[in-house]
Amino acid sequence: MVPPPKGELAELLRLGRFLAPYRWRIAGALVALVIAAGCVLVLGQGLRHVVDAGFGSGDPRMLNTALAGVVAVSIVLACATWVRFYLMMSTGEHVIADLRRAVFGHVLALSPAFFDSARTGELASRLTNDSEQLRQVIGFGFSMFLRNALMMVGALALLIATSPRLAALIVLGVPATLVPILVIGRRVRRLSRANQDRVADVSAHVDESLHEIRTVQAYGHEQPTRELFAEAAEAACAAGVRRVRVKAWLISLVMLIAFCAVGVILWIGGHDVLAGRLTAGELSAFVFYAAIVASGAGTVSEVWGEIQRAAGATERLMELLDTQPALAAALPVINLPPRVSGAIRFDEVAFAYPGRLETIALGPISFDIRPGERVALVGPSGAGKSTVFALILRFYDPLAGRVLIDGADIRYCDPHELRRHVALVPQEPVIFAASVAENVRFGRPGAPVEAVREACAAAHALEFIERLPQGLDTDLGERGVKLSGGQRQRISIARAILADRPVLLLDEATSSLDAESERQVAQALERLARGRTTLVIAHRLATVRNAGRIIVMDRGRIHAVGAHNELMRADGLYAHLARLQFIAEGEVA
Repeated sequence: MVPPPKGELAELLRLGRFLAPYRWRIAGALVALVIAAGCVLVLGQGLRHVVDAGFGSGDPRMLNTALAGVVAVSIVLACATWVRFYLMMSTGEHVIADLRRAVFGHVLALSPAFFDSARTGELASRLTNDSEQLRQVIGFGFSMFLRNALMMVGALALLIATSPRLAALIVLGVPATLVPILVIGRRVRRLSRANQDRVADVSAHVDESLHEIRTVQAYGHEQPTRELFAEAAEAACAAGVRRVRVKAWLISLVMLIAFCAVGVILWIGGHDVLAGRLTAGELSAFVFYAAIVASGAGTVSEVWGEIQRAAGATERLMELLDTQPALAAALPVINLPPRVSGAIRFDEVAFAYPGRLETIALGPISFDIRPGERVALVGPSGAGKSTVFALILRFYDPLAGRVLIDGADIRYCDPHELRRHVALVPQEPVIFAASVAENVRFGRPGAPVEAVREACAAAHALEFIERLPQGLDTDLGERGVKLSGGQRQRISIARAILADRPVLLLDEATSSLDAESERQVAQALERLARGRTTLVIAHRLATVRNAGRIIVMDRGRIHAVGAHNELMRADGLYAHLARLQFIAEGEVA
């Protein structure tokens, strides 16, 4: 997913659309920056005046006047610096907030195929670490770069006005400082990108390990996990050290060249003062401005390294924004009615998962489901049952054939609009780190509390919710860690009940419940399924005996279709699975 570095600072120009809304703040900061730089340059002229007129005349009033002038200029400098710093730093905060919103919003629209290969920890790293690097550069780095570059230009102009002969030496020295900036700076940028990639690997490892912490601890895998993390952290450290080493060479070379040039200028200028070609004040001002050029060159080279890092961070964020959703409504777009009837048809559908195209996961299969019909999908693991759900939700598009809802080929439907008609209760319930009410409202934001309570009651969840410390307002913790498996499943069912959608997909929705809870939830689902097209994936065949039809699948194909009794009499795959399961459960088939 991460291509090799491009080596282009032009990526930073793509931030223009995020900076544009704050152009007046940036303009104000630039004005303040010019004023502050001008104040520093004025101090050099004041120094020349004090040395030549003040010390030369022996008049103490000149020193008093000089002090007053320095204080006045310093006040202006301080005010301008405050305005520049505040405007740029606050602009950086706003721009990064906008950028994070844009990237996160775009990532949410990407198809599941993208997330099949992406690592969530790396995506989180791009949204946090990379954007933080940009925040520092936008808020502080760019203004420091411009401030020092502007002062260098102004100081060079005043140096030429003071002594063209000595200024020529400075002008010759500036290209010498630019050579390492341009040559070594490119390597710094490449190493910065590599460093950011290794930090993203660390984030991905942390996310994966902590997400599955119970499995890690259950298998006593803490030490191998620590070792794997240590390897990732060491790789990030090594990449960071390489970047710092090259950046240290960049800064030290620039400083060496700049201050050696100042030393040479002092030596030549001292001889000019002794020969009467320069006054002491002019040499003092010249040294002052030469020091500005030297320190400015050092700061510019240091900030340039940060800008190189920001270029790498921008590349990584823009890669996400450039990633186009694999699923979009084909033309001409079909607009589904506000509420579909729920007729579903698979017409010679064949499908293979991206990255595994040589393995056909489904089909070709064909079947029709009438509006309001309840159909069970049964078969061994890997039969293609979950793939049918994924295609109905248009997480993927089939390689061949059509999936139709109410006669409309869903390729021509907007995925978001299509999913508004489907409610899903997965086998592994998904609970967010929010309150009970917010979790239940997930499919219907803004639903009133009364509706939430009714949905929870229908899912037989109200009994345990009322025992929670804050009832519906109780925070459930990350991934619902405060609830049992059966309680999480009932919250998930309440979410589907509240969503009130015409197509209902149940992926073994009662698998986590005890016998009594299963009976209660089955009654709730029975009521929920009335008037809705319901597809049930069932591994426990006892739960689908009363389905209108049972579709038996095996290896991506439809093996048989019929009611429970018909399939038992046919003595095929379904009867075989039923006998194995019922015997295991102590039942008589």
